[in-house]
Amino acid sequence: MAANTEPSETLDALTGTGTVLVEGVSELWTLDAERRVLRDAAVLIEGDVIAWAGPRSEAPAADRRVDLEGRAVLPGWVDSHSHMVFDGDRSAEFQARMAGESYSAGGIGVTTGATREASDERLAALLASRVEEARRGGTTCMETKTGYGLNVEDEARSARIAAEHMDEVTFLGAHLVPAEYKNRADEYVDLVTGEMLQAVLASGGERLRWADVFCEEGAFTPEQSRRVLEACRAAGLTPRLHGNQLGETGGVALALELGAASVDHINYLSSEDIEGLGASGRAFRANGGVDGAPPAADPAGIDWPTVATILPACDLSTRAPLAPARELADAGATLAIASNCNPGTSYTSSMNFCVGTAVLQMRLTLEEALEAATLGGATALRRTDVGRIVPGARADLHVLNAPAAIHLAYRPGMPMTAATIRKGVRVA
Repeated sequence: MAANTEPSETLDALTGTGTVLVEGVSELWTLDAERRVLRDAAVLIEGDVIAWAGPRSEAPAADRRVDLEGRAVLPGWVDSHSHMVFDGDRSAEFQARMAGESYSAGGIGVTTGATREASDERLAALLASRVEEARRGGTTCMETKTGYGLNVEDEARSARIAAEHMDEVTFLGAHLVPAEYKNRADEYVDLVTGEMLQAVLASGGERLRWADVFCEEGAFTPEQSRRVLEACRAAGLTPRLHGNQLGETGGVALALELGAASVDHINYLSSEDIEGLGASGRAFRANGGVDGAPPAADPAGIDWPTVATILPACDLSTRAPLAPARELADAGATLAIASNCNPGTSYTSSMNFCVGTAVLQMRLTLEEALEAATLGGATALRRTDVGRIVPGARADLHVLNAPAAIHLAYRPGMPMTAATIRKGVRVA
């Protein structure tokens, strides 16, 4: 290895061109096959990908150097569940809930009305500002859903606007039965699986890869959810599911049966649900998991699990029982942590907060929580190029304003993100 004698530059030297050695890393969480945590480490970025990661003493030569002066570095957060295309304010609903009212899915209709009335320009500007907020907190790969239009025109434009700003887009026309279809849920499902699906497919582009449904009492039954997801799968979209948020309503069993990419919320689980998700995760790891796949691997060639996605901020905001993260981890489930950023039940994109909460209140270890918020989120999105710091992966780094990652839980609520690097470029 050649010595690096070039003068050190600031993080603004990361422009996605040439080679840059990021050194002076006190603690580097690679999330590679060995789950290495390296001390006094360095990362070589070439263009928009990782070229090398290892001990600083073994670092290769580079065009430029950036010295982090003893900060910890993680893969960028991979937030696999959000609802960011919306207008309107539901703070009064939140205040009422904090005063003792229980949560139901009905508030979604309030956001639907405001979103339908908003112009394309306003929705795009609101989404862009929310993405910027997320990046300031270390998020480098993010999914979002439609689901606040709930008619053909507004679902299609939500998909189009989301595809312009997000890494991954999910069709959630089956979020709630809108007011104009009250007591006609099956007719609404006909619309979702027919004209609405075709319009969304035409407008969402290549980033539209997923279909979701809110399988819950007050929203859609397991039978209706199956209709939606099977129709979407036939059209080329991979299923995922909102399940078991408000009770044991069959969402987890349906997700496992359909081989869904993830089932999210999962506050109320039976022993059979936990074992089913655990078996899916164990089988995935036994087959090599993401660890056996290079960053450019074809997702279709991997036997993916149904990921158990927990949403800590939502659990706190709704005062719901916390998802049984400890039991799921012990059973062997593949876990993801996501923000569920939305206007009603989790109006935050702070993955730092979600990870800290998972450690402090859901009894995950730091290692489990960090993996769930990076590699776990990538697995939920069936991606091998993000969520880990390995050669060939996308150059997404989260630089902490701390010498060790435990500060995310040790100093809850403090501004822990020093910089966010996405595709080799400093974006925050």
